[in-house]
Amino acid sequence: MNRYILPLSVLGTAVGGAVLLKDFVAGGACPSKTTIPGKTVIVTGANTGIGKQTALELARRGGTIILACRDLEKCEAAAREIRGETLNHHVNARHLDLASLKSIREFAAKIIEEEERVHILINNAAVMRCPHWTTEDGFEMQLGVNYLGHFLLTNLLLDKLKASAPSRVINLSSLAHVAGHIDFEDLNWEKRKYDTKAAYCQSKLAVVLFTKELSRRLQGTGVTVNALHPGVARTELGRHTGMHSSAFSSFMLGPIFWLLVKSPQLAAQPSTYLAVAEELEGVSGKYFEGLKEKPPAPEAEDEEVAQRLWAESARLVGLEMSYGSSERGQRLPK
Repeated sequence: MNRYILPLSVLGTAVGGAVLLKDFVAGGACPSKTTIPGKTVIVTGANTGIGKQTALELARRGGTIILACRDLEKCEAAAREIRGETLNHHVNARHLDLASLKSIREFAAKIIEEEERVHILINNAAVMRCPHWTTEDGFEMQLGVNYLGHFLLTNLLLDKLKASAPSRVINLSSLAHVAGHIDFEDLNWEKRKYDTKAAYCQSKLAVVLFTKELSRRLQGTGVTVNALHPGVARTELGRHTGMHSSAFSSFMLGPIFWLLVKSPQLAAQPSTYLAVAEELEGVSGKYFEGLKEKPPAPEAEDEEVAQRLWAESARLVGLEMSYGSSERGQRLPK
């Protein structure tokens, strides 16, 4: 019997060490215990994955949570589940298709009409490395959903956010933004051979540039905006990557994935932290990896690129230029 004690002890130590290492790599839990009763929160893409877990975390803290999702049936099921788990009855589902400018405008109009305040907007929804699909309005899908849809949504809700100040906008980007480049000559991949990975990286770089420029325009309003990389999580987002399509990748890379890939619950901690942490009051225009502020890619810091992207995005979605722009009041062509 004694001969098994040492091997079991070594095994236990190794497993325990691996779990601790995984927790360290993954970033850990939100350190803030702040509750948010009376605060209204919108989370896009909240019927599954990181978005659902973020909504759950914020519902536990007493917020009024609006789940904004393309699939209303799944959204309502997620809302019921969150209400049951948290006993917070202020959790509701709303239809929002970020691949449709019409749907975005309808959602925003309903929020403006029905909600007295919006204190926290979490732009979480995303698609990743999908085939060469286009949105209802003809935008490349990843640019359209990950960036342009949230660009329009946020701008349409800015007056409501300002009236609710202090308020926060949290934009989910990705570490992949470092490999991105904004190609102003072909943002929608109409001229080049489609590269789904490059398109994803471009969309996530656009999110960080948007965060920087929006922060500049919102100075003095009481509205802050920050971007984050939540980490790599086990969610439906990676369904188009083919990461586990072969026995080799599953067997050989499985232990690495286990160490580096977060659960949705753990991946929701950075969004929760940026939404509630008192020490982040007034912090704006920053990029976070997990719970730590980090410098983004050099192109993400380029003010000229950020301003040019804003103007082009406003033109694409038919947004009136305002909020600190020199073209205030000028309507751009659709």
